[in-house]
Amino acid sequence: MASECNHDCNSCKSDCGERQQPQSMLAPTNEYSSIGNVIGIVSGKGGVGKTLVTSMLSVLSRRKGYETGILDADITGASIPKVFGCREMAVSDGQNLIPVVSKTGIKLMSANLLLEEEGQPVLWRGPLIAGMVKQFWSDVRWEYLDYMFVDMPPGTGDVPLTVFQSLPVKGIIIVTSPQELVSMIVEKAVHMAEMMHVPILGIVENMSYFECPDCGKRHAVFGESHVEEAARRFNIEHIAKLPINPELVRLCDAGRVEEFKGEWLEEMFGVIERY
Repeated sequence: MASECNHDCNSCKSDCGERQQPQSMLAPTNEYSSIGNVIGIVSGKGGVGKTLVTSMLSVLSRRKGYETGILDADITGASIPKVFGCREMAVSDGQNLIPVVSKTGIKLMSANLLLEEEGQPVLWRGPLIAGMVKQFWSDVRWEYLDYMFVDMPPGTGDVPLTVFQSLPVKGIIIVTSPQELVSMIVEKAVHMAEMMHVPILGIVENMSYFECPDCGKRHAVFGESHVEEAARRFNIEHIAKLPINPELVRLCDAGRVEEFKGEWLEEMFGVIERY
């Protein structure tokens, strides 16, 4: 070992006997869990429908017979339990948290499942929130899952960084909306994924259009779509468009998202399945 060694093997080109391999930042998997594919659902801004897309992809996964779970990483804006109609609190077996299971068998873990009142705010700073996300990975007895979908908070802050560094994320789906700022939203998510070396599997444009139930004509309520332009710009091959659908909204509000009908995300789940 050279006398001027600063003990940072990542920045050193010497091949000395003291050299160490870079240490993985992945959090340990729960000892009772085996999780096959971790898929992140992300966006560069809030309010675009990440929870809806996470829920629908999870439902499609379960309908195909896969063991499926959702890790709700949006700690301060948790809404996954409400969409699935799960109001009971998660319990512990004395060592691990046990996920709440939805009507069709989807395993859920969310901050709202640890609160006595779902409207109670989580007034924590970034490091505590990031720590809870890691606990949801390491301290929850997920058992066997084919797919885990991670509902991310918006933006590129502590929690998305923690998820990318601590969980073995296989790929991400970017969720956006039709407004002109879609390119900026997608760009933020793309650059974050590139920096963390996580593949982008596709883009879902939520609130893409409204289809008139009488004449079948599609109306671009929030403006014409720009998702194709954004996909070309960032070399993203797969696109899905999710309409404004009153029945889908009603089911989510009633906690019955598992009953939704529609093939809008079938192809996108096929991309995840094949990857």
